[in-house]
Amino acid sequence: MMSTLERNSVIWISVIALAATSMVTANLAGMGGLSVASKMTASSAFVALALTSGALTTRYGQVVLIALALSWGGDLLLAGRSEQMFLIGLVSFLLAHVAYIIAFTLRGLDRKYAMIAFLPIALVSIQVSLWLAPYLPPEMVIPVRAYTVVISLMVIAAFGARGAGAPLLVPVGAMLFYFSDLSVATGQFVQTDFPNYVWGLPFYFAGQTLLALSVRTDGRTS
Repeated sequence: MMSTLERNSVIWISVIALAATSMVTANLAGMGGLSVASKMTASSAFVALALTSGALTTRYGQVVLIALALSWGGDLLLAGRSEQMFLIGLVSFLLAHVAYIIAFTLRGLDRKYAMIAFLPIALVSIQVSLWLAPYLPPEMVIPVRAYTVVISLMVIAAFGARGAGAPLLVPVGAMLFYFSDLSVATGQFVQTDFPNYVWGLPFYFAGQTLLALSVRTDGRTS
């Protein structure tokens, strides 16, 4: 039989999966209201998943919970259509990534693992930045570049934490979050034939789900 913890995890993961699927479907169908409702349901569910997985019992879990809460706020802000709302949402997500960096640092960082991750992540980020550059409004150049640096550092820190004993959920979740951010950037500034959110949203919610679950595998009291 499943424990209460396992049962709660299954419930919240199911809610996230169903709501994320509903959001992608709603976006494809042009149903804006359902899309926003589905998005905030999924976001609320990954916060609840972290809480029921014991996020409040460790410093690592508490900081991850802050990151998830900031992501929830970013999701709400990005539901707006204005560039100003997008910028404020960008700040909220940037702070979420900073919180993840702090959380991974609390777990401990292995420099060798971090350095191995540095080169490929830096190359991808630089390439994407160069590709996006012609499409960015002047006032968005610095915010987008700053954001790109922070999300890159988040992934590098996640791999460093893995080397220091963090669960595989951490780097995998961080990578999924990273690529979902790239999909948001391209979707915001570049017109593509295929909507990036079809893969970006599942990546985002899967990444947040894994990071929320990582708090239950943290056996430390620190």
